[in-house]
Amino acid sequence: MEKVTYEKGTVLGPDGQPIQKKVLTQEIAKASLTGVRNAWHNLSVASGLTPQYLADLLQRAANNDANDYLILAEEMEEKDLHYQSVLGTRKRAISGLDVTVESASDDAKDIQLADAVRSITRTPEFGMMVDDALDGLGKGYSVNEIIWDRTGSLWKPARYEYRDARFFKFDPVTGRKLRLIDEENNYEGVPLPAYKFIVHVPRLKTGLPIRGGLARLVAVAYMCKAYTLTDWLAFAETFGMPLRVGRYGPSATPDDIQTLINAIANIGTDAAAAIPESMRIDFENAGTTSGGDKLYKELAEWLDQQVSKAVLGQTMTADSGSSQAQAKVHNEVRMDILKADAKQLEYTLNRDLVKPFIDLNFGPQENYPTIEIPVPEPEDLELMANILNKLVPMGLRVEESEVRDKLGFSDPAKDAVLLTAPGTIPAPTDSALNHQQGCNCAAHSTAMNREQSNSLDDLEDEAMADWQKQMQPVVDPIQKLAEESQDYDEFLARLPELFEQMDATELVKQLALQTFKARGLGDASDEA
Repeated sequence: MEKVTYEKGTVLGPDGQPIQKKVLTQEIAKASLTGVRNAWHNLSVASGLTPQYLADLLQRAANNDANDYLILAEEMEEKDLHYQSVLGTRKRAISGLDVTVESASDDAKDIQLADAVRSITRTPEFGMMVDDALDGLGKGYSVNEIIWDRTGSLWKPARYEYRDARFFKFDPVTGRKLRLIDEENNYEGVPLPAYKFIVHVPRLKTGLPIRGGLARLVAVAYMCKAYTLTDWLAFAETFGMPLRVGRYGPSATPDDIQTLINAIANIGTDAAAAIPESMRIDFENAGTTSGGDKLYKELAEWLDQQVSKAVLGQTMTADSGSSQAQAKVHNEVRMDILKADAKQLEYTLNRDLVKPFIDLNFGPQENYPTIEIPVPEPEDLELMANILNKLVPMGLRVEESEVRDKLGFSDPAKDAVLLTAPGTIPAPTDSALNHQQGCNCAAHSTAMNREQSNSLDDLEDEAMADWQKQMQPVVDPIQKLAEESQDYDEFLARLPELFEQMDATELVKQLALQTFKARGLGDASDEA
């Protein structure tokens, strides 16, 4: 095969063909009033939903005719309060995270590329595009068109335009490549130009992407709940008000009877009626069946719980009935689901935004900067504090900065006022140390301490003589665990296992002996 050559500076797309740069600044997937891409839904799907229609709708969507399914997915978010709430929670759990950009290496060039990508992630338009990309969780896919700006020195996204999912369909061969519905080819669609669209297809289940949206999973529960609410309202209308019984005497005329009927009918809304003295209206207790007043409520709540499981992976924080202690065990969105959503969105943004941006401005690279959406791990701060409280006095060395990072505290400023434990003297600041050094009190301090210095030195030498032997039963298990652990989190998780392995008998005995001797020299107290 003859090798094809291109002009210098030509950028090739994923298909190996040159990028059509003149298309990048145009809108090619916008809606039109008379074309095949109409933004308006002419008919509602949800209002006439029946089991037979839903089954047919889902089957047609699975066969790549998803127009009605996508309209239903949109209407479900608009009409079901619970589904809209839990789906919005899952979306915001991702869009609310901070986006970072990591360079491929510490080389100056890679850092420059990362700074350039970072500049486009800090715009308001980028955040709104992320929100729109997460629409794919419900429908199965989401498409944003990049309108590139070439007025400056760099190609930059001027804006991102969300495109209706009904404007696209998957290719009929593999069912995985999204194509644009166009007058040129309404049945199969036309290929999407490279570097022009951000296509987010969440991988919620294995198989065809059109069958993976949460709306498909929740649709049956949505339909059942719609029937439940309709029946519940009919039940409330029938049995929610007392039964009105009109009574008339044997001498009543047809006109009298009609007057009584009209009074009974109007009293439901007017709460007032005028009838002849010879007639009366009795109010009987509302008709009920055994548990009928609770049936619809419990069924609607059960269906909501199934929707919560499907969308959030749990029900503790979304539905009533959970205690505060139970809710603490569950995040708003289950952690494994949250991490998977973040990784999949990272992949989409790096493929459809970072690579085109770098290629257009700096040319193809061997390694690219990456957008990352880190998910913070919840820390058991109480457990960590207890472990540090026990192990630091035994000789475990831990960096203060690492502990502050875990707690979310910043490093103290130079002259900051520091919190200290009760009964302790805070460490002097630099200015205090300078003042003390300038004070002519060194001789006085030396005289005060000379008397005890010799005895204390001897006591210290005696205590330190066998310190390695005394500390070995305590420190060796910690050292072994540190060598076996893969990271700091695993080290903390396995620390409680060490308490039974540590033998501090000899260490405690020696500490008690040295404390007794120090007290005799006046250098220790019971409080210490």
